[in-house]
Amino acid sequence: MENLQEWLGRTETVRDVLQPSLVDRFVATLPGFDSLPSGRITKDGDPAPRLIHFCLSIDPAPQDRLDVDGHPLRGGFLPPVPLPRRMWAASEIEFHANILIGSAVDRHSRIAAIEQKEGRNGTLCFVTVEHLIYSDARLCIEDRQTIVYREATKPEQNRHFSEPKAEQARGSIKVIAPSTPLLFRYSALTFNSHRIHYDRDYATQAEGYPGLVVQGPLQATLLYYHCADAAGGRLPDRYRFRGVAPLCAPDPFELRAEPIECGEMHSCTVSADGATAMKAVASWR
Repeated sequence: MENLQEWLGRTETVRDVLQPSLVDRFVATLPGFDSLPSGRITKDGDPAPRLIHFCLSIDPAPQDRLDVDGHPLRGGFLPPVPLPRRMWAASEIEFHANILIGSAVDRHSRIAAIEQKEGRNGTLCFVTVEHLIYSDARLCIEDRQTIVYREATKPEQNRHFSEPKAEQARGSIKVIAPSTPLLFRYSALTFNSHRIHYDRDYATQAEGYPGLVVQGPLQATLLYYHCADAAGGRLPDRYRFRGVAPLCAPDPFELRAEPIECGEMHSCTVSADGATAMKAVASWR
């Protein structure tokens, strides 16, 4: 762990091109939202849906570079944290402009922080990465992302994880059915081979979850557009989210968005038994 501080300040630049076909697949994968385009053909020069940057500049790790859980092996740009479990914990995002369909997209990344903590189930390591995302050389998005690494928990620990109960709903609610095809298609969009999202036997037997785990970025994307719908179609300019507890399929879950207060809209995903899985805050300029 001590050697990980050598990774602080490391940078990486990755280029991608946002193809119209990716946008069409992104929109087709998400359940219907009024603030997303529907039934129209995308073309070069159109503004892309927000949060599609989660699907860009993905590391195409070869098959022989995948670990047993489906994640790429440690090393490369991210520090080689010697803990086996890795998940996206949180993001703080600011949108300056829309990425344009058909444009060259450059992502400039920097390791901003590496922090070790002790949790109730062992050692945790938080790695914060700052991403600047440009479309045709114009800054569009700042995304400060936190990844958490943790020890391999025993299956029974994930079967009985403690979830904070959600408060009584007082705003807009949308129910999502997290089907296996939905999780599989989103993993395909993000080239995410983490087995807990599509391999039920691995998720339940090896890692002890009650079912397939709904991806954090998918929950965040669904909440973002639910907030936009609740705000009359206005897309949030700032958005932050953090995972609170795992959310598992196939039981339906709720997207909840509270009324806007002091320029912010608080939202969360809530499992079928009333537990909070992710919290998010949207705001507008």
